[in-house]
Amino acid sequence: MKVDHSQPLEYSTEQNRLNILGFWVFLGAEIMLFGTLFTSYFTLVDRTGDGPTGVEIFEIFPVLMETFLLLTSSFVIGLGIHAMRLGNKKAMLTFFAITLLLGLGFLGFEIDEFMVYYHEGATLQTSAFTSMLFTTLGTHGAHVTLGFFWGLFIIIQVAKRGITPETANKSFIFSLYWHFLDVVWIFIFTFIYLEGMTRA
Repeated sequence: MKVDHSQPLEYSTEQNRLNILGFWVFLGAEIMLFGTLFTSYFTLVDRTGDGPTGVEIFEIFPVLMETFLLLTSSFVIGLGIHAMRLGNKKAMLTFFAITLLLGLGFLGFEIDEFMVYYHEGATLQTSAFTSMLFTTLGTHGAHVTLGFFWGLFIIIQVAKRGITPETANKSFIFSLYWHFLDVVWIFIFTFIYLEGMTRA
């Protein structure tokens, strides 16, 4: 395996570069998935039937906490990748662990939020609006859950093998995935929650 030392470690082999390109293609498919969910949500947002509307069930505090946790985790994983490029294994693992803990905090708030919605009469079966709301938020939450376990796997690999071209490549690809989830959440925060709270 020829290593190009003029490149960052995650790009330092031909296979690494192909892996990253392939992951960008995968993210393109993920963009289509979430684009479809958002389109469906915007089409059905006013079809609330006898169920609650967004104005009635959305609360700003948990949403702000979720946003703070996810935005912070995105910043922290950036620090982790920077530490990786400096060859600082301990700092990298610490930042990755903090990222995952913040992700767990996000999931905790989201589960609690879903429970509140349920007690207020909003379920998958209540209306077209609540069905698409839970589907969109749940799909994002499922991605965060997957990311948590993926991140654990990365931490274990780096702890055992150290920072190598292979583990650096895997870690960088994971960071792209985590940043992507953060970008999707910004759209959710803006166009589902904020817009929903102000909808007449």
